[in-house]
Amino acid sequence: MKILILNGPNLNLLGKREPEIYGTKTFEEYFEEMKTAFPAVDLVYFQSNHEGALIDKIHEVGFSYDGIVFNAGGYTHTSVALADAVSGVTTRVVEVHISNIMEREAFRHHSYLTPVCVAHFIGHGLPGYNSAVDYLIQK
Repeated sequence: MKILILNGPNLNLLGKREPEIYGTKTFEEYFEEMKTAFPAVDLVYFQSNHEGALIDKIHEVGFSYDGIVFNAGGYTHTSVALADAVSGVTTRVVEVHISNIMEREAFRHHSYLTPVCVAHFIGHGLPGYNSAVDYLIQK
């Protein structure tokens, strides 16, 4: 089984950015823990601050991987293009957000990805990524 962990803008700052919301661990550190937790899964990680690079990656793996775990960061609330990319591929996509977007600023309450993703893990911190991988394994 091959699963892409796809992170959008500003998630490269995990461990430094707003630790009271996102914690003090970098995603690279957490990704090593994920690989240990799922030794039978080929986990691949990609992060970009650029919308087009995220779309290109979805197109690249969206017909061959078994799943995508996607935290689109701020693009969640603004990008019809990312939603179109997700709906245009056959690979199942699970939406993840570290913080609870429904308890934050009002503009974060809407997700263009929610209608096109098969599941959603929102507000569970970094362990939400593990829950998303577990979901893809079980389904």
